[in-house]
Amino acid sequence: MTDYAVVLRGEIGDHFGLVFDGMRLERVDGTTVLTGPVRDQAQLHGLIERVQELGLELVSVNPVISPRKDHPMSKPDTIVLIHGFWVTPRSWEDWQAHYEAKGYKVIAPAYPGFEVEVESLNADTAPIEAVTVPQIIEKLEGIIGGLDSPPILMGHSAGGVFTQILLDHGYGAVGVAINSAPTEGVKRIPLSQVRATFPVLKNPANRHKAVGFTFDQWNYAFTNGFPEEEARRLYDRYHIPASGEIFWGSALANIHPGKDDNWVNYKNEDRAPLLFISGSNDHLMPPSIQQSNAKHWNDKVVTEVKQFEGPHLLPSWPGWESVADYALEWAESHAGQPSTAA
Repeated sequence: MTDYAVVLRGEIGDHFGLVFDGMRLERVDGTTVLTGPVRDQAQLHGLIERVQELGLELVSVNPVISPRKDHPMSKPDTIVLIHGFWVTPRSWEDWQAHYEAKGYKVIAPAYPGFEVEVESLNADTAPIEAVTVPQIIEKLEGIIGGLDSPPILMGHSAGGVFTQILLDHGYGAVGVAINSAPTEGVKRIPLSQVRATFPVLKNPANRHKAVGFTFDQWNYAFTNGFPEEEARRLYDRYHIPASGEIFWGSALANIHPGKDDNWVNYKNEDRAPLLFISGSNDHLMPPSIQQSNAKHWNDKVVTEVKQFEGPHLLPSWPGWESVADYALEWAESHAGQPSTAA
């Protein structure tokens, strides 16, 4: 349970308090602020939909962070690494050790039900089939909200989407989205992405399954450019199936009515600084997706894009240390800074 502040344009009447049961209503400088506890992401989405149904203009939605934990000008001492689909937190093993050697506390949380080894998830895919995006976000918000100060957030692939959602919800001092999947509204679909995701999307029945890659499919989507021996080692060490339900939902997000699980408020002017990092040869989430995603955010917040040579599995590409160091240096220089662009 997290308290949220929902800011609406205009000063609405007291009778709306009955519609938003359980929320406190306060009028501040031409806006109305609804504040109250929200159980989970499903309830939050329902609240936002109610605002839209009433024809009210939504300005921002943010969790209410306890003043004891809100130290925006202090340097973060924790990095949270968020993995994507087809892999687990194990895929961050090199970066975790790298950042720990620099003195940071590093947390690489697993999705709910993924708190086992790769081999176990390949043997029993039930946790993959059961997990949902609201469950993932709720777990991540619980972990981040329990820290003494806002951390640096870094996410890879789908973890880049979750990083954007968390920043939009007010979590984290700064964010880095690496080879990020797109948030709702980003409509670029490069041909290489169609080919990379075809194993999942070719059969509608996959929507209710955990769908894995063959080595050749993995090599095209994740490790193109690696020597074959290394690509196979990474496949054996990191690969697990992905949720067909979540992937299909993301693919259809731009044609569904209403908001989907990968929705963010691009107009949020309080969002912390965000860096997109793309791999020049990424087949699954090509650089054009990162560029388009960045441009969707309003120009009042700090949003930058940096490209490195490499494929989708950029955190394992030779020379990954340079990527990790750039990401950290950028995050350190922007953490605690004003969220608004100059």
